[in-house]
Amino acid sequence: MPPSLRLTVLAALLLPLTCLHAAGPPPPAATACVSPAQPLREQGYVPINGIGQWITITGAACRNPVILFIHGGPGNALSPYADAIYAGWQQDYTLVQWDQRGAGMTYAQQRPSDDVPLTVAQMRDDGIAVAAYLRQHLGLDKVILMGSSWGSILGVHMAKARPDLFHAYVGAAQVVNARQNEAGMYREVLALAQAAGDTATVDRLAALGAPPWRDPRNFGILRRFDRKYEALATDAPPKHWWQPAPFYATPAALAAAEAADDYSYLQFIGLHGDGMFASIDLPALGTRFDLPVFLVMGEADLLTSPAIARTYFDSITAPAKGFTVVQRAGHDPNQAMLDAQWKVLREQVAPLLR
Repeated sequence: MPPSLRLTVLAALLLPLTCLHAAGPPPPAATACVSPAQPLREQGYVPINGIGQWITITGAACRNPVILFIHGGPGNALSPYADAIYAGWQQDYTLVQWDQRGAGMTYAQQRPSDDVPLTVAQMRDDGIAVAAYLRQHLGLDKVILMGSSWGSILGVHMAKARPDLFHAYVGAAQVVNARQNEAGMYREVLALAQAAGDTATVDRLAALGAPPWRDPRNFGILRRFDRKYEALATDAPPKHWWQPAPFYATPAALAAAEAADDYSYLQFIGLHGDGMFASIDLPALGTRFDLPVFLVMGEADLLTSPAIARTYFDSITAPAKGFTVVQRAGHDPNQAMLDAQWKVLREQVAPLLR
């Protein structure tokens, strides 16, 4: 089935199941929360900066603080897996998943034109618009902002641009600088392969040469070796985490998600190493934050080195800040990383909300 037909079928399947808003301004303030004890379970397309973007809102009570998750990738939407991964959080927090422009269900509804590239500035503005929508829709002043990997790039951009929207920024697998992170990953994976006598990996990495690269395949090749060595030093997440919920597991939805991953990867890396990632330099945005900042890093993370993140963290000023290194955790989330994030939320962020 051609991609255009798959998307048409997907749209037809989704419309009866969603709370799709008509084009126009977001609904009036506090439309979702009638009482503090009211549970929330919403999913649907919301008009964000000219296109319908997929948002889910789940929580046991409207009185609870709201967490806006900024997923990684940039094409790796968390919505299909959120209930499995974060089910235990829903009693204490209202959890918001947002499928970014070019990702997940947003891609299925509104595929970006191939001749209009994704930009960090556009996606930052989308994220700010989502936060503003939540403030209006749920009748609150601020949300907690959580970003991981690519989401940590957007998270910092959003926090720097509109700190007034957020109680705090919590970053996991924090990216700092494209060239530093990419070069650091290459050096560390090569050193591990050499120490292990893994000549096949050493030879393949030597053939790639050190970054930066112009071939978009090279980053993906290095990432496969990175995952191989992280797996040796980390504990795997529960298998059920990565089984998409039934709503997202239809053939049409899975095909759209796969196409979105491909599209977003090329936008991220670029056909000649000139994608969004190439320009990332968070310290250049300035190291003063007007909101609390907390970073949570896996000790075995080779892609976003905790040492590079620590140097960045030490340079910033913020009303409050904290840095956590998680044993037996790498770049991708596992139970140890989730437990550490929960502890930061309960022990460091929660007191700031009182």
